[in-house]
Amino acid sequence: MYDITIFVLSDSIGETGSKIARASVAQFPNCNYEIKRYPYILDKAHILSVIEEAKNLPAVIIYSTVDEEHADYLEKTAIEYGIPTVNIMKQPLDAISNILHETPIRESGILRKLDETYFQTVDAIEFAVKYDDGKDPRGIRKADICLIGISRTSKTPLSMYLANKGYMVANVPLVPEVPISDEIFVKDPKRIFGLTTSAEIMINIREERLKALGMPSVGVYSEYDRIQEEINYANNIMEKIGCTVIDVSNRAIEETASVIIEIMEKRFGRI
Repeated sequence: MYDITIFVLSDSIGETGSKIARASVAQFPNCNYEIKRYPYILDKAHILSVIEEAKNLPAVIIYSTVDEEHADYLEKTAIEYGIPTVNIMKQPLDAISNILHETPIRESGILRKLDETYFQTVDAIEFAVKYDDGKDPRGIRKADICLIGISRTSKTPLSMYLANKGYMVANVPLVPEVPISDEIFVKDPKRIFGLTTSAEIMINIREERLKALGMPSVGVYSEYDRIQEEINYANNIMEKIGCTVIDVSNRAIEETASVIIEIMEKRFGRI
């Protein structure tokens, strides 16, 4: 028989309670102990079954729940059987609530949801880097969103911004001399966004880019006729695909991203 059995109850996965239990019992090196974890305690019947198991043992119940009704029931029932309890959420919640003068939202598993969102964002950023600028056409098929357009239509920064919102984004440059992957024509056009602008605005953008690189603002890259040829080519591709076309002229990255996200949510719901 164990010297003590520590029951860890949680309305989420119970990881926090388990760590506290182990850290606490470690202060008693001669103790022969057992830790029993019960995650996703979502009703009173489940709470009662654990208490029934604990009542004839030298036991303590460590629990975390944001449901006040369940916490009250656990406390009252445990007292009836003389089982000590530790509510690891109550004191921190009360202290923070008193300082902020706000009531906690009491949503179970919220930290885990935040962690999942964080890792989803990291994956999306890695995806955007891997499939930037048409590096690997296989990314087109996998992407939540595919951006297409001529050079300097903000495809890369827009991809990174959307990735930070959790979207897997691939972007593909449209250049008349470079054959476009067949993948783009089998992709759901509702997930493809063509970025376009005017030749006049593009000339200014490209000239500024050349200046930033310390290069003379002459040559095919910034010539009006060449830029208009690229725009016409891109527009033809976008029309053939049947994708949504967004004029990014004088638009901030955030504004374009907001338009795309709104369209995506209408079409596919929130990610």
